[in-house]
Amino acid sequence: MAIPKIPTVDLTPFFIEGYEDEKRKVVDSINKACSEYGFFQIVNHGVPLDLTNQVMKLSKAFFESPTEAKLKCCPLPNALVPAGYNKKPNPSYEFNEYLIMLPPGSDFNICPENPPEFREVMEELFSQFLKIGMVVERVLSECLGLPPHVLKDFNDDRSWDFLIALFYLPATEKERIGASSHKDVSCFTIVLQDEVAGLEVQKDGKWILIAPQPGALLVNIGDALQVLTNDKFKSPTHRVMRPNGRSRNSFAFFYSLSGDKWVEPLPQFTKEIAEKPKYRPFLYKEYIQKRKENKSKHVTRLDDEITISHYAI
Repeated sequence: MAIPKIPTVDLTPFFIEGYEDEKRKVVDSINKACSEYGFFQIVNHGVPLDLTNQVMKLSKAFFESPTEAKLKCCPLPNALVPAGYNKKPNPSYEFNEYLIMLPPGSDFNICPENPPEFREVMEELFSQFLKIGMVVERVLSECLGLPPHVLKDFNDDRSWDFLIALFYLPATEKERIGASSHKDVSCFTIVLQDEVAGLEVQKDGKWILIAPQPGALLVNIGDALQVLTNDKFKSPTHRVMRPNGRSRNSFAFFYSLSGDKWVEPLPQFTKEIAEKPKYRPFLYKEYIQKRKENKSKHVTRLDDEITISHYAI
């Protein structure tokens, strides 16, 4: 039996005028991928390969630097999103180190002094991911059959987007979990993997490895978009398994909502098609805070996490 493979789509038609037939094929492929997996890969997305190669090298150098150097980048107090260096060591239920960056210019961003170009390169990656995020948002809007600019107008505040650089040590005999099974809170997430495999998505009760593909970026649906579409697109459960014999680096860009945004199914998926809403309205930042508090309790099972099912009608 063949192992299911996450679809890869070429975004070239969305950077060229015309090519309507090719655009429709891309939309159809992504629509199918979102319905079946909640994940898809994109190539020819416009993010420079030189940049992604450089940021991988800088990330690896930072995470392999002495602990004292990394601790100088610990988050400032009172930040809703802990920008800076964070670590989830054993005996936590998952093991990874990560550095969070908020939009360039944020007073909460803390970057290492060495290597000196770290901040500049991370900010450039943030900007590039933001650009491709807007393209993905437009494509997803077409997949969903929404009128132009509905998602863009609803989600026009980009101040809550954030970028994470992630680092996983090699697996041990007793522990392989890098990031336990979870769903993302964002509208969608853009992921850059190095050549080391580890990311898996759950489908029909089985875990499917998403093998890294040179030059490709991954996109997965998040909780916010699941609610907005009234379950037309669903946020997939995924995890990271630590590799054997080597470390792993990746980046995740969370294309989010404003914290002050009330989230509920859009009328295009409820009133206009005579469907009942499956979720009651909630404030996005309150959901993030509940998830943060829940995580701090070291919840070990997905069933025990605060998820959007908390708001289901």
